[in-house]
Amino acid sequence: MKWRKMADHVQGLAQLEILCKQLYETTDTTVRHQAEKALVEFTNSPDCLSKCQLLLERGSSSYSQLLAATCLSKLVSRTANPLPLEQRIDIRNYVLNYLATRPKLAAFVTQALIQLYARITKLGWFDCQKDDYVFRNVIADVTRFLQDSVEHCIIGVTILSQLTNEINQADTTHPLTKHRKIASSFRDSSLFDIFTLSCNLLKQASGKNLNLNDESQHGLLMQLLKLSYNCLNYDFIGTSTDESSDDLCTVQIPTSWRSAFLDSSTLQLFFNLYHSIPPSLSPLVLSCLVQIASVRRSLFNNAERAKFLSHLVDGVKRILANPQCLPDPNNYHEFCRLLARLKSNYQLGELVKVENYPEVIRLIANFTVTSLQHWEFAPNSVHYLLSLWQRLAASVPYVKATEPHLLETYTPEVTKAYITSRLESVHVILRDGLEDPLDDAGLVQQQLDQLSTIGRCEYEKTCALLVQLFDQAAQTYQELLQSTNSSTADITVQEGRLTWLVYIIGAVIGGRVSFASTDEQDAMDGELVCRVLQLMNLTDSRLAQAGNERLELAMLSFFEQFRKIYIGDQVQKSSKLYRRLSEVLGLNDETMVLSVFIGKIITNLKYWGQCEPITSKTLQLLNDLSLGYPFVRKLVKLTAVQFMLNNHTSEHFSFLGVNNQSNLSDMRCRTTFYTALGRLLMDEDQFEQFMLPLTAAFETVAQMLSTNTFNEQEAKRTLVGLVRDLRGIAFAFNAKTSFMMLFDWIYPAYMPILQRAIELWYHDPACTTPVLKLMAELVHNRSQRLQFDVSSPNGILLFRETSKMITTYGNRILTLGEVPKDQVYGVKLKGVSVCFAMLKAVLSGNYVNFGVFRLYGDDALDNALQTFIKLLLSIPHSDLLDYPKLSQSFYSLLEVLTQDHMNFIASLEPHVVMYILSSISEGLTALDTMVCTGCCSSLDHIVTYLFKQLSRSTKKRPTPMATDDRFLHIMQQHPEMIQQMLSTVLNIIIFEDCRNQWSMSRPLLGLILLNEKYFADLRNSIVNSQPPEKQQAMHLCFENLMEGIERNLLTKNRDRFTQNLSVFRREVNDSMKNSTYGVNSNDMMS
Repeated sequence: MKWRKMADHVQGLAQLEILCKQLYETTDTTVRHQAEKALVEFTNSPDCLSKCQLLLERGSSSYSQLLAATCLSKLVSRTANPLPLEQRIDIRNYVLNYLATRPKLAAFVTQALIQLYARITKLGWFDCQKDDYVFRNVIADVTRFLQDSVEHCIIGVTILSQLTNEINQADTTHPLTKHRKIASSFRDSSLFDIFTLSCNLLKQASGKNLNLNDESQHGLLMQLLKLSYNCLNYDFIGTSTDESSDDLCTVQIPTSWRSAFLDSSTLQLFFNLYHSIPPSLSPLVLSCLVQIASVRRSLFNNAERAKFLSHLVDGVKRILANPQCLPDPNNYHEFCRLLARLKSNYQLGELVKVENYPEVIRLIANFTVTSLQHWEFAPNSVHYLLSLWQRLAASVPYVKATEPHLLETYTPEVTKAYITSRLESVHVILRDGLEDPLDDAGLVQQQLDQLSTIGRCEYEKTCALLVQLFDQAAQTYQELLQSTNSSTADITVQEGRLTWLVYIIGAVIGGRVSFASTDEQDAMDGELVCRVLQLMNLTDSRLAQAGNERLELAMLSFFEQFRKIYIGDQVQKSSKLYRRLSEVLGLNDETMVLSVFIGKIITNLKYWGQCEPITSKTLQLLNDLSLGYPFVRKLVKLTAVQFMLNNHTSEHFSFLGVNNQSNLSDMRCRTTFYTALGRLLMDEDQFEQFMLPLTAAFETVAQMLSTNTFNEQEAKRTLVGLVRDLRGIAFAFNAKTSFMMLFDWIYPAYMPILQRAIELWYHDPACTTPVLKLMAELVHNRSQRLQFDVSSPNGILLFRETSKMITTYGNRILTLGEVPKDQVYGVKLKGVSVCFAMLKAVLSGNYVNFGVFRLYGDDALDNALQTFIKLLLSIPHSDLLDYPKLSQSFYSLLEVLTQDHMNFIASLEPHVVMYILSSISEGLTALDTMVCTGCCSSLDHIVTYLFKQLSRSTKKRPTPMATDDRFLHIMQQHPEMIQQMLSTVLNIIIFEDCRNQWSMSRPLLGLILLNEKYFADLRNSIVNSQPPEKQQAMHLCFENLMEGIERNLLTKNRDRFTQNLSVFRREVNDSMKNSTYGVNSNDMMS
């Protein structure tokens, strides 16, 4: 029998090994899928643990060892049915012995086993056995590795490195509070020792004569540097900064680490390593130096900081003086980051006092100029150099030190290098067919923002250079255009150079914001603006034959900057810029300049209607100009604006055409266009005339829909274009008079067409979404524009139309059945989300008395609410929170329903009530503050309703209505739901960074009053989980929380509770800051 069992095991192992080979090696996807399926079953099988051990002991292939390690990682990570402590200790010890006895495993197996050790250690960090934290003796675990061969040393260092990384990273399966507690405890108990160990090992390594041809020594050095970097890159205070916010990074080194940074040998160690190790490893050294340079300022006093900065600048100078390793792109990138940190963490006043400052700033300037001239090398690193110079230039007005900063000498060199290198790149890019940086709008905009500040330093030199370069390029361009035998390539080169110059001129004009400007500088701006406008006149005159898209986009960027700085109330009309415009171009005042803007907008819409980037940016400019009454008043007087208001048809503006072959979704820009036109339509008498093209379009669609045979594509295009236009107008009409004109125009004449479109094309989101969004806009009582007269039934009629549309769409969209996961948002959830938003807008609009519907037997309200429930139940909980727009519209609608229609919620079936409550429960912990606040508010309404019902039923009153009774009954059947939420809210307030404490406090009082016994148990468990010396203080915190609170939910009582709660939170946090204990949020939740 025993032999058979053994044979089964061996056979099972062989089978598993074959599956592993198939999973990792086969190219046949079917075979891989089958293997994957079988291995997932193996992972979930009850004897997985014993089989994993067998695989590690007897498995003949690396793949089976990898499978065992990953399966074990899953087993120790699971939150449901976790492994007992003894078993986890055994696995930890087994893994360490396994690694110690097999130092030459495949790299990926070693990695997976170390990952397993790190995971066990992290998740068991607070586990005790006989008053001993069994998983915390990590340095002891690793010491035996460090005293053995180089291979063992590498494993030991990798264990520490991986562990530091693992503890630093939050995972999604465990609460953030638990992660932060482990991370803080690890930081306080072990991290500094690990960092010191890594520095000591690096000193030993660099002290020896390193044989860098030896692969293993090379590997050890790399792992040591990674370990040092992981220690320095640790999230010390739980800010978990996003990787992308690199520039603002300050490393929050704990005060207990001061000794390591006051001692200059730590800094010198890394600078020495940089010069002594091979270039392939030096990027890691530089990464560590970047972190060290970013140590928080408050770690030092002024004298210590000056000394530290002096050593740092000396090290940088040494690298610049010996730049052999910098041609390596990774080294170069990290070094640029290091330079940027010099200014992000230190002030110019501190830098100029460093002994070698004049020499260093010269070297940095030369390095920057050389880098900019070699524009094709490491373009992503230039950002850091420009950021350094931007910060230096911005500090010039504020520096108080007597030592010279010399920036007036070097900044113009940097500006000149940037401008000339961009112009020289144009010819090379065209000649060699390289990727044009101008196509990466984000990168160009980022660099221009930096240049706008750099160029404003010594602005006279910047302007003189720009004028000279612009005149040369414009003259050459004009000559080429006039010549009969000029090549297209030459013209394209000059257009490329002019594109860069127009972008740069826009940027330096925009830089005026950052500096106190003088009349002379405004006059210089005038010189630049005149030149761009003259170029615009030249290019516009050629648009009938040819145009350059990039140059046009640069013009729009220039106009945007010019508008921000020189158009509007904040600008003195006597500005020297206007004087220069008047002298050169005859533009005497702001109105004439505005007419140039509008002229350009009309020209672009006429000639570039098929070019989406230009059309959308042009319309954005028109939209920005139409904001604000003073602008509108001036614009309306312009004949060009009147022309737009009277001729907004496709023959004048091609992008309004419906027969072009673009997608339905490409019509979005029409909404922007009509929003701007709606704002400019100030004369009410013009309304009928203005609406004529839209009336004609509606009539066309109506005619099409009335026949059985019509061109469906054309009908859709016309309708989608039309509803996008109308949504723009409805958005712009915020006054009652104008909005009522629009309402009377659309209702009742054209509503049936919108309803018919939803019936016909409910399955096509490109068609239904714009229609639903228009309806949501029409029912939105923005600025109280929907105020119907006392004798008008329009509010009720409008709600009927809304109800009909929601019901039609909802019932039909539910017939689609199962939609693939990757299409579910576009096809279904987006439309549902708009329906929720529409229902919320109409329910909270305050222009409908909803009591009349039931009174007169009208089922419009019931239909809308029942459709909402049907739609809601068709959406899984996870989707409600995964799609931000859906969650925002759902939770804001729920807030309105629980506030004004609680009787409806109370009358729902038990499973629906439970669905809604669990969605609130999940929303309480959502990352989106708006969702979380909405949930608090909804929960408060529900709890208040329950409390009132309970109070009423305990007093001697006639029996409550059946629905109230039913709701109470459901809640009494499932007390765990409300208790879970009480626990969640309390947990967030005590242990998490609670961003909306006021909102959280509102439902909490009701939850406590409804569950006084449960609250008492919860309180006791929290108090008992504290160290003995802290229990009294925690008990007192809870006593003070309920001090003076009565058993009611009156406003005065609630306000007192909210005040008590903020004191409670502060006191609890103070108490727990000094404690390494604290309740695990999982224990509270259970």
